[in-house]
This record gives sequence, structure tokens and C-alpha cells, in this order.
Amino acid sequence: MAENDTSAAGSHWRVPTAVLALGAFVVGTDGFIIVGLLPEIRTTLHVSTGAAGQLVSLFSLAYAILGPVLAAFTGTWSRRRVLVTGVALLAVGNAVTASAHQYGLVLVSRVLAGAGAALFMASAVATAAYLAGEERRGRAIAMVTAGATLALVLGAPLGTLIGGAWGWQAAIWFVAAIAAAVATVVAVLLPPVRLDQGATLRQRIAPLTNRRVLRILVVTLLAFTGIFLPFTYMSAVFAPAVDGEQARLALLLLVFGVAATGGNLAAGTLADRYDPRRVVVGATAGVTAVFLIMLPIRETFVLVAIATALSGVVSYSVIGPQQHRIITYAPPGGASVVTSLNTSAAYLGNFLSSALGAVILTRSAALVLPVAAGFAACAALLTWLLREGAEAADETGELPATAK
Repeated sequence: MAENDTSAAGSHWRVPTAVLALGAFVVGTDGFIIVGLLPEIRTTLHVSTGAAGQLVSLFSLAYAILGPVLAAFTGTWSRRRVLVTGVALLAVGNAVTASAHQYGLVLVSRVLAGAGAALFMASAVATAAYLAGEERRGRAIAMVTAGATLALVLGAPLGTLIGGAWGWQAAIWFVAAIAAAVATVVAVLLPPVRLDQGATLRQRIAPLTNRRVLRILVVTLLAFTGIFLPFTYMSAVFAPAVDGEQARLALLLLVFGVAATGGNLAAGTLADRYDPRRVVVGATAGVTAVFLIMLPIRETFVLVAIATALSGVVSYSVIGPQQHRIITYAPPGGASVVTSLNTSAAYLGNFLSSALGAVILTRSAALVLPVAAGFAACAALLTWLLREGAEAADETGELPATAK
């Protein structure tokens, strides 16, 4: 059954897609929750703050590097088997993290969890897109990615509360338990979807040499390096407005998460109705404008909160349409690979923003905003300028059959 064959996709796509969104919620919670638990983890494992921070970096790197590899090698598996395996690996990784008492073993467990998260998310997006069909592809992708943004609003705060009440291990066990439950639900409710089984491994990894795919990946990398810069260092960038009050910082995170969820869902609808490329251009241009607006108002909390809401809307209007675009260039059997590559690019942007932001902060926290705006502006400009090249390729017949 081919990935781009929408004949099997009908009106019964919402329930399995909602299940996949629940899995994305677990993945997002696992990625965000560890940040709030780092002080306790550092004390328990007797390591420095920098060493504890490597738990976050290693998860992101494992996600970015292993995701496309695992997606390629599991291409012949049924999607149900891939998804259950991915979320099960996530559960096992978190169980090891919660029960380990040695720093080295905890590092290994974060690699395992990152691999499981990457495997699940790549297949979840591709499966949802297939089940919904081409006309509803954007909305299906948005539903899955909305699960990850909801982790900002519900998963991470709830995990932090559990960690504060019963210790950081309890919070990690909480994630492991939910992941195990999701694995069971996916095994029961997801239909036995099989994508193109005839594709060879060489065909599945062909996107790695496709210039159009690589251009989309560069845009995702640029966009999310910019997007994550102010988010990662929010407490420093908006220190004058937050004024050392943890409640204000928590409120900004909540506002960003709620707005991001709304923006993600709206972008999915827009990507179905209009050209997804235009949605990406508008979103990245919006990110640029909002970050520049934030610079003169960073001392006033109310204005910062409004701008944070706007940044949440436009920031998370990028990933869904980018997934929509990149799937159109997938070869037979390669949808999971290209969606994994795109998500990996976003996670790599997260990693780079952390490293780059640390350097910028040694000079001035205010510089984070114009630098982030510059990355977003480059993403918008590159997406806009590459329009003519894509159209020319289409005229020569070089685009795959799935491309619009």
C-alpha cells in the first residue's frame, strides 16, 4: 500500500490521530519536564549544573541523529509496530533514568529515550498524514504536533509539581507510566497501516540527497534556532519584566504554550487551504517582527506577555506546514524518513540555540532578540526565494508524483 495513496483514507482518521497526538504529548512532556528537574537531579547524582544540562542536550542530539536512521531501517514494519516500539523505548528509557543512581547510566537512558521519541514522532506524523488523506493532511499533522505543544501547558507543569512533591524520580516514573499506557492504546486502537513495502533501503534514504528536501531542512534549522533562542533563555531576556518573580516566568511559559497550541492548529488548516510554503513565509516573517517588537518593551511585563502570546502563535505555525511541504517530496516508503529529518532539524536548532545563546549572554541578554530575529528572517527569505526553483523543477518533471 503506497504512502501517497489516499483511497484508503476516509472519515475515520480523527480517533487514531488523537491517539498519536497523545503519544506526541508524552514525547513533548519528556523533553520539557527534565529542564525543570535539573537542580534536583544535579544534587542527587552529585554532578555540576553543566553536567546535568547534558541530559537535555544528549536527548536532543539522540533525537536529531538517530531519528532518520531508525525511520529508514524500520520502513518495512507496520506503522503500529513502529509506533509501539518507539513509545515503549521511551518508557524503558525513562524507567532507567528514574531508577539509576549513576550519572553515566542516566546519560545512556536519555539516549534511549531520545531514540524512542524520534522513532515515534516521525512515524506518527507520516501515519496521520496517510490516514487523513491529502485534503486533510495539514490538519492531521497539526493534531499530532499539537500534542507536543500541549506538553508545554500541561505535561511539563504537572511533572514539575510531581517532582516538587515526591522527588524528581517520581516525575520521571510518571512519564514512563504514561508512555507504557500509550503503547497499549496504540496497539489496540491504531489500524494495521502498512506504507509502501516495495521500496528498498536505498530508495528510503534517497531524500538525504534531494536538494529540495535539504532546502526545506535548512529553513527548519534556521527557523527553530531563532525560535528557541528567546524561549530557552526567557528568564534572562525578560529579566527586567519578570523581576525575579517565578510566578511571572511561569505565566509567560503558560501563555506561550497556549498560544503555540492555537497557532499550530490554525496553521494546519491554512496549510490545507493555501500553499504551505506561503504559510511558512508568513509565520517566519511574523516571528521576525515579534522578536524585534519585543526589544523595546522587554521591561514591561504586560507588553511582554502579549508579545509572548504572539510569538507562540507564529513560532508554532512553522513545523506543521514544513512537514506538509516535505512529505510531498518523499519517495516511495520515505515519508517517515523525511518527517523524521524535518523534526531532527528542529531539535538540532534547539541544541544550537542553547549553545549560541550561552555565548550571546556573556555580552548582553538583549542581543538574543535581534539575533533570533535574524535567523527567522533568513528562513523567511530563503523560503520565499526558493519558490522559482521549485516551480522550474515542476515544469521539467523532476518532482516526485506526490509533490504539488
